[in-house]
Amino acid sequence: MNHILVSGGAGFLGHHLCGVLLKNGSDVICVDNFISGRKDNIRDFFCHPYFELIRHDIISPLFVEVKRIYHLACPASPIHYQVNAIKTIKTNVLGTIHMLGLAKRTNARILLASTSEIYGTPEVHPQSESYLGNVNPIGLRSCYDEGKRVAETLMMDYHRQNNTDIRIVRIFNTYGPGMAVEDGRVVSNFIVQALKGHPLTIYGDGTQTRSFCFVSDMIRGLIAMMDTEDFIGPVNLGNPEECSILELAETVIRMTGSRSKLIFHPLPEDDPIRRCPDISLAREKLNWAPSIPLEEGLKRTIDYFRKQIGLGG
Repeated sequence: MNHILVSGGAGFLGHHLCGVLLKNGSDVICVDNFISGRKDNIRDFFCHPYFELIRHDIISPLFVEVKRIYHLACPASPIHYQVNAIKTIKTNVLGTIHMLGLAKRTNARILLASTSEIYGTPEVHPQSESYLGNVNPIGLRSCYDEGKRVAETLMMDYHRQNNTDIRIVRIFNTYGPGMAVEDGRVVSNFIVQALKGHPLTIYGDGTQTRSFCFVSDMIRGLIAMMDTEDFIGPVNLGNPEECSILELAETVIRMTGSRSKLIFHPLPEDDPIRRCPDISLAREKLNWAPSIPLEEGLKRTIDYFRKQIGLGG
């Protein structure tokens, strides 16, 4: 039996990953403190014979026997990770130390879910793994941005010093069914606002860009990276198709049939103007690229949120 631990397993990406791993016949231990994860995400797994839930905060050590660790634990939305910045950076630093300690003790392979935010406000475009980033170390977002940068440092130091078997992925914007209504990220915000007939809130003038990867493509990439040999990363996982925030808002309004208007607010501090991955390395090393077009992914996500907010299928 392939015993796999997923930290943050009740979160958005975590519960999708747990579901795929269970379908693949793995024995899955989901670890979550439910600060941002939700029990409803994993409720369908409770009766599965190969699923185990441990309510635990990884800023404290954890002692289990596993062969692989997907380290996903950390709030990923600014409204969540800024609520308790100290908790966020503890999760990224202490939590990563404890997951690496577990990997070292059990001789497990560990994958870190890092982030495109380690590139900060990029001075190169698109962003490749060789770019070292332009990050504000004292800003409101630094608990997350710098926390993930330290987590990558820890991964590499454990690998160099202890020969720990590591994998590092840098995740770009991901969306899909299973996001919380109050998630706070732009896709869920726009869809919920449009379905409720509320104005869509755009920060800045809307010309800033992001790239949006559907969740099933991202999970496929995470598993491909975990399964690959002789490549530790870091590697970008995301959709290389760039989309402005204004274009996204207009697409959501059209696809939902909403009459919502657009309202504009000042751009938050350190919010990057452009964000798009160079996925050449993922194509080469993992034979991976996203396959779900944006409108197809948005349709599935809109259908999900219709049910979540009581508007039917």
